[in-house]
Amino acid sequence: MATYRQLTGALQLAGAIGLLVGLYVSPTLLLVASIGLSLLMLVGFIVRLKIRDNLIKSSPAFTFAVINLLIAIKTISKYF
Repeated sequence: MATYRQLTGALQLAGAIGLLVGLYVSPTLLLVASIGLSLLMLVGFIVRLKIRDNLIKSSPAFTFAVINLLIAIKTISKYF
């Protein structure tokens, strides 16, 4: 499981860097990073539910999934 933890951390860092760079350089990168992070957080939320964590422990993943989805929607409506 440590491999997945490292992979997840690397993907989160890549997504965060993609959001920052995309905000100033490329709307396409911003869109891809926000969708990727949204999917990553949604999968994290589902995993939390599968291992029977309570909603308090699961809610940050869901919240970040929604925030990144809103960023993607806003990016699409503004640039595409």
